[in-house]
Amino acid sequence: MRGQLRIDRLFAFIALDEDGTEGLIGHYQPDGTWTPLVGADMARVDSLRPIVVDIATQTDRRITLAVFSNRDNVETFEP
Repeated sequence: MRGQLRIDRLFAFIALDEDGTEGLIGHYQPDGTWTPLVGADMARVDSLRPIVVDIATQTDRRITLAVFSNRDNVETFEP
C-alpha cells in the first residue's frame, strides 16, 4: 500500500450474547494472543468472513457486521 491510510470508518463483527448484550468478536491466534475481528476497509472485512462464519456456526450465535463512521479523536499520545 502506498501512502498512509486514514481510518475514517471501522467495521466490527459483533455477537449478541445470551443476556441480550453485544460483544466484539475476537479470534484466538496460534501464538496465544487474541485478535479483535475489526477492519478499516472491505479487503480486511472480506478476509475475516470465513473466520466469522466458523465462529457463528460453532457457537450457534448471530453475528452482525457493523460499521462505525463518526470519527472523533478523543486523545493523542506522543512519545
